Amino acid sequence: MNGPSTGRGPLGPAAEALLIPVGALVAAMLLFGLFIAMLGQDPLAVYGLIWQGGFASAFSWQNTLSRAAPLILTALCVAIPAQAGLMVIGSEGALALGGLAAAVTGHLLGEASPAGVKLAMAGAGMLAGGLWILLAGALRQYRGVNETISSLLLTYIAAALFNHLVEGPLRDPASLNKPSTDPIGTANMIGSIPGMDVHWGLIFGVAACVLAYLLVRHTTWGFALRVVGGNARAARLAGLPVGALVLGACFFGGAASGLAGMVEVAAVHGSANASLMAGYGYAGILVAFIARQNPLAIVPVAVLLGGISASGGMLQRRLDLPDATVLVLQGMAFLLILASETLYGRMRLFRGAEAGA
Repeated sequence: MNGPSTGRGPLGPAAEALLIPVGALVAAMLLFGLFIAMLGQDPLAVYGLIWQGGFASAFSWQNTLSRAAPLILTALCVAIPAQAGLMVIGSEGALALGGLAAAVTGHLLGEASPAGVKLAMAGAGMLAGGLWILLAGALRQYRGVNETISSLLLTYIAAALFNHLVEGPLRDPASLNKPSTDPIGTANMIGSIPGMDVHWGLIFGVAACVLAYLLVRHTTWGFALRVVGGNARAARLAGLPVGALVLGACFFGGAASGLAGMVEVAAVHGSANASLMAGYGYAGILVAFIARQNPLAIVPVAVLLGGISASGGMLQRRLDLPDATVLVLQGMAFLLILASETLYGRMRLFRGAEAGA
């Protein structure tokens, strides 16, 4: 007679969480190759240039890691609220407002101690980003507004507010062709990691991911947060403060994205301008999805996406393809990652079969 189901396949849940997104990325690369072939280019040559532009040399790696730094932090803006069952996609807006708050703070405190100014800039950026995403969480918790829609709409509002302030009341009169806020000053800029041409934002991002992992996986707060994400009604019946947990997760996620804005101001631009809104927040959504909302997995995924993004210029120079060609690859990857969500828990290889007689 038939035995009971073991519930386990040849490969476990960890392998499922790894192989399914990897398979989706491989499928995206193949689909991207067909797209490139339709443009009359050799897909293998394009793949080779993506490798060269992102990973083939020390210069490529440094460029990749610099681009990965903001992706790590904006991905946390998605991953942390996701632990509470929320799908927040407003990290681009939190990054912009966080960068703006940091730039204004840096200029106002420009003559103070550089270390103190940098800490104040980080605090201002994190506060602005955290409060912006907290607003989406509050709308969901207390008014029943879908957080995905509200966070997306808040991003458009943040962009409009950012442009109004940068091009109007906060504009530096010396910024003629490219409206910017007043500069924060050379002394308040963040330098590079010793021995590397990569700014300290990378270290901030990695540290934030480790901290997020410890909070989510090894604290009572994180356990309560995951209970809310699993079943909010059961969490309420258990006496958990669901509202406070949801708002806390949104604030911490937004703070990470706001810190990304501060890093871009203090390490790259020196002021707040339109270059802050370079799409890091939207790319961070893809990073978080590929990483399955795991804070530690965000780091290698962000490096991979950072390398792909860094190769856009090489495709433009060598093959005369638009710099945005790599965005097509990212879009395909995002669609296939979303589609692959239906495979979790359904594949015999991972789920296991009924034991035979």
